[in-house]
Amino acid sequence: MNIYERLGIRTVINGNATLTRLGGSIMPTEVVSAMADASKHFVDIIELQKRVGEEIAKLTHNEAAYVSCGAAAALTLSTAACITGLDATKREKLPHLDTSMKNEVIVHRHGRVGYDFAVRQVGVTFVEIGDEKGTSPDELENAITEKTAAIFYFANPGREHLWVSYEKAIAIAKRYNVPLIVDAAAQLPPPENLWRFTQMGADLALFSGGKGLCGPQSSGLIVGKASLIEAIAFNGPPHPFIGRGMKVGKEEMVGLLAAVEWYVNQDHVELQQSYEGQVTYYDEVFAEIQGVTVHRSFPSEAGQPMPRTEIRFDEEHLGITRTEILQQLAEGEPSIDIAGAGANGVLINGQTLMPGEVEVIAHRLKEILGNTR
Repeated sequence: MNIYERLGIRTVINGNATLTRLGGSIMPTEVVSAMADASKHFVDIIELQKRVGEEIAKLTHNEAAYVSCGAAAALTLSTAACITGLDATKREKLPHLDTSMKNEVIVHRHGRVGYDFAVRQVGVTFVEIGDEKGTSPDELENAITEKTAAIFYFANPGREHLWVSYEKAIAIAKRYNVPLIVDAAAQLPPPENLWRFTQMGADLALFSGGKGLCGPQSSGLIVGKASLIEAIAFNGPPHPFIGRGMKVGKEEMVGLLAAVEWYVNQDHVELQQSYEGQVTYYDEVFAEIQGVTVHRSFPSEAGQPMPRTEIRFDEEHLGITRTEILQQLAEGEPSIDIAGAGANGVLINGQTLMPGEVEVIAHRLKEILGNTR
């Protein structure tokens, strides 16, 4: 009996995405072992954070790195670092900013995400640029004032055509000595994103530790400029200021290091081929079932360059709605969570599936459709 059975909690086959509500991702054995090893000893947390950051920086071709308590904490601490630097007086005031402190953050109107509250909780005000047609470089440049603490980009390849390009924005930001930060929480794959944004000139790039990296769900990764990483640590735990509640344990620090080591050494071409193979598999499985069509959906829901399988159902022919199919998948045995697509389709994401689960989902779908006929 595993721990979830003992607690009376059903486990779920996750064919949806690396969603926080489903636990992010499954950690490989290497990560679990590293965390278990780390749990057996006391250690100086500040020293460990520094050393882990140095090792991750090497692995990701960055100047410096920091392990945060998830990507949302990375947003908060990065914002705080841009405001306070290493000024202890300013650090003590957050989130109550006075007139001596920078208090504005520039964002694209079409770049907003629900998680940007993590930036605003530092006490800053968002200055939105652009409209539904896009944003010009002049709009970005004109928005910069002496109160500008940072420019934030919330990476999503599907919307980036509406923004000032990274290259142009970085050039403007450097001209005014304003940090530019890219929140790329879900932008792995491709693995090159771990260094792409910073090598372009972004001051910081932020990632979730528990999504594509398959590290601890409660971890995040910040890479970039050493001076800002130092200011992030200055605002972060164990110091009793705005980052205190964003504690990172020794297990998560070591676990994320192991995850990055594991991730950069994966055969990412082979992984992509396996996702393509899943689309082909479902196409073959449902080829003879009338009222069901299989399509390749690309890119992923987060704009990642990987395919998903989209299956569309002719509800009138099959006698069952897409909503009823999703409900039966969720309530059946095993419980399966996949995303809806459009009015009559579902999407199956191979990134979160374990060996054998592709076949389990196909079997359950055929079983559900068979019962309607």
